[in-house]
Amino acid sequence: MQFCDDCGSMMQPEGDEMVCSSCGTRTGKDEETAASFVSTAEQSDDELIETEEGADFEGKPTADDVHCDECGHGKAWYTIKQTGAADEPPTRFFKCQDCGNRWREYN
Repeated sequence: MQFCDDCGSMMQPEGDEMVCSSCGTRTGKDEETAASFVSTAEQSDDELIETEEGADFEGKPTADDVHCDECGHGKAWYTIKQTGAADEPPTRFFKCQDCGNRWREYN
């Protein structure tokens, strides 16, 4: 990532330049930093975390130490996502393997 020297905001790539998303300052790309940028278009589906209602959890890791409030089943697929600040623990999203109920757990 490249940050604006004037205001500290994150710069966005625009052609051969980096543009500040807050104050509009333009600067050349830091070639070392630019080489490490990853856009969402280049990500594969296995890098994405499905948390929305229609998400497919099947094939994700399984937790067998949980309790579904809807049916009482003890196994669920889960995925983990950092929903708060970096110094806070991540959130686990679950889907019951029996009834499909979804819930989240904050650690």
